[in-house]
Amino acid sequence: MNWLTSSVLPKIKAWVSTREIPDKLWSKCPSCGQILFHRDLEENFQVCTSCDHHLRISAVDRLAILFDQGIYKIIDLPKTKADPLKFRDRKKYNERLREAQAKAGRNDAIIVAKGTIGNSRVVCAVFDFSFMGGSMNTSVGDALVRAAKLAEIEDASLIVFPASGGARMQEGIFSLMQMPRTVAAINSLKEHNLPFIVVLTNPTTGGVTASFAMLGDLHIAEPGSIIGFAGQRVIQETIHEQLPEGFQKAEYLREHGMIDLVVHRRELKATLGQLLRLMIFRESADKLVALPYPQASLSDQDNNAGVKHKNIADNDKV
Repeated sequence: MNWLTSSVLPKIKAWVSTREIPDKLWSKCPSCGQILFHRDLEENFQVCTSCDHHLRISAVDRLAILFDQGIYKIIDLPKTKADPLKFRDRKKYNERLREAQAKAGRNDAIIVAKGTIGNSRVVCAVFDFSFMGGSMNTSVGDALVRAAKLAEIEDASLIVFPASGGARMQEGIFSLMQMPRTVAAINSLKEHNLPFIVVLTNPTTGGVTASFAMLGDLHIAEPGSIIGFAGQRVIQETIHEQLPEGFQKAEYLREHGMIDLVVHRRELKATLGQLLRLMIFRESADKLVALPYPQASLSDQDNNAGVKHKNIADNDKV
């Protein structure tokens, strides 16, 4: 043993072992297996640079790339209610909930925010699949109802981004009650003639699919998203038949008329902006045309269409 092994080498080992290495520097694409650097993923909206597979994106990151200039205001939501059924499997529901809240840094599996997309006023409700599989419970139902009511008050469009395995089993019937509650909230929004767009992300299944997620004026999906009620294995075992290739994927549903568009995440913001302008103009024009002549004319229609939804920054800072 000499001075190199006895003195220098231990110091080098200590320095290397104590270096702080950031978490999740690299990710593996679940589709092609390519190893992806985190900065490349962030710059490409969490889409694989090799095969274009859309990886899951957090609710906060989605909001940042969605709104104009990345500016939005998060809406305060009701606190999660105490465990109504005192549910326990391998672990108490309250413990699971606290762990999920600590990991995610939020109250539950949804974020509601308001801002503008393409200068059109919008309220967005974004699910976070990393929070107990994005499952819908009482708090998520409350958040969706609040989002719909806020859209009515703000005279804004509502856009929902579901990413969910369905109703949260730990709250039983209370979770299932959110299906008719959210449907009623969406029906109220439609009575106010406000646009409702659903952007289906991977996965959208169970009670979420069977309720508000299929009530949109427009249904958009991200490429490769799984959308359905029951899983493929359950369906195959029930009907005892082989399912078609691509069954329940966004592209298959688009081909068979269940959804309207499949849009790449990179193009989603621009697409939403264009659709909102068209929908708002049409609804404004319909209201004007319904007025008796000569109170409304084509020139009035051209000048006034969509005025309420333009330039939110001029009258209401987000």
